[in-house]
Amino acid sequence: MKLSNAVYWIWLSQVLGYNNPKYKQLNELYDDISEFYARGEKEWRLSGVLRNSEIYDLKKASFSDAEKLVERCEKMGYKLLCLDDREYPDCLYNIYAPPAVLYVEGYLPDVDNVLTIAIVGTRKASHYGVSNSYKIGYSLSKYGIYTVSGGALGVDCASHRGTLAAGGITVCVLGCGINYRYLMENAGMRKAITQNGAVISEYPPDTPPKPYHFPARNRIIAGLSQGVVIIESGKSSGSLITADFALDMGRELFALLGNNSANNEGSNDRIKEGTAIPITDFMDIIIAFRGKYFQDEPKESEDISLADIEEIPVKGKHRTSKQVKKPAPKKHAQTIDDIIDEDDGRKRDVTVTGDAKRIYEYLTAEPVHVDKICSDLGIPIFKVLAALTTLELRQLVKSEPGRYFSII
Repeated sequence: MKLSNAVYWIWLSQVLGYNNPKYKQLNELYDDISEFYARGEKEWRLSGVLRNSEIYDLKKASFSDAEKLVERCEKMGYKLLCLDDREYPDCLYNIYAPPAVLYVEGYLPDVDNVLTIAIVGTRKASHYGVSNSYKIGYSLSKYGIYTVSGGALGVDCASHRGTLAAGGITVCVLGCGINYRYLMENAGMRKAITQNGAVISEYPPDTPPKPYHFPARNRIIAGLSQGVVIIESGKSSGSLITADFALDMGRELFALLGNNSANNEGSNDRIKEGTAIPITDFMDIIIAFRGKYFQDEPKESEDISLADIEEIPVKGKHRTSKQVKKPAPKKHAQTIDDIIDEDDGRKRDVTVTGDAKRIYEYLTAEPVHVDKICSDLGIPIFKVLAALTTLELRQLVKSEPGRYFSII
């Protein structure tokens, strides 16, 4: 990350605001955005990108305020991801108005190379909506799929928590500064997300949530994803804005089949008009991406404990927020071939095949990071994660904090 360039992008955003396509235009005109700043007013006019009023405001904008903001983010441990950074996701860069700067707490995963699904819906979710959001987030994560949502009450919260319960990776996109005391019911959840994913925003620290921030925020949710799932969306729900962004960006759009309640009018309409693929569970999403991300026949997920569903905050219901605990894995019956002498420490003679077999034979009792597994074996990360999930479900390997794995 070019920290020095973050200053120039923040300086620009002080004038041009957010959700502005001009950032992308400037990035493609100049090899380095610092050149645009250094050449001054004459260059700003010759670029043909800015209006006279914007040039006038740029002349007055405080560059020192941008420098102070960069320093503050460094002290708070926030990363600044800018349009001209190599780590900036291509899928987000290629939307109409990519953010000039993303403020990141945690680690933004490789959404360009791993299937990433957004799960969105109403804040006033029913038990059906909450439980399905949780189940889909959980089950997709067991296939190594990343999830994205907005951190709100109801559907968003349930999908994030389901992902966390499965030990998966999720990204929370906020419509305010990432340090702002927004929805304190979900503060613990957001902290947990940063341990194995990211909380991000295009708005600087301390920015309060404004009503117009959330529709703009939804373009980022859609932009980071290859598919968007709508769960319980009324006719005027903000999740339909995310759905429209997804269609404009050429993403796959899914909608959970629901009853005829007002909570489902918007999502059911998308199904009836043919713009959304109807789904009943996560497997419909897996099947839609077969051939591109999945070569093998999909396998049913394990049963999911929903013991913590009642603790998920929903608008209008005052519940105590509690971090979802990872359910204990089901014990699988062993065959004769699976039995080992526990004293000699040898691996079991198991009947796994393909990538799962290679990875199992590679692993030892010493934890190994998933990136090293990919590098040493030359297997793409989405295949490694899918294989590790299979091995975990069979209780052959265990995951440890920081995405490390070892044999059991």
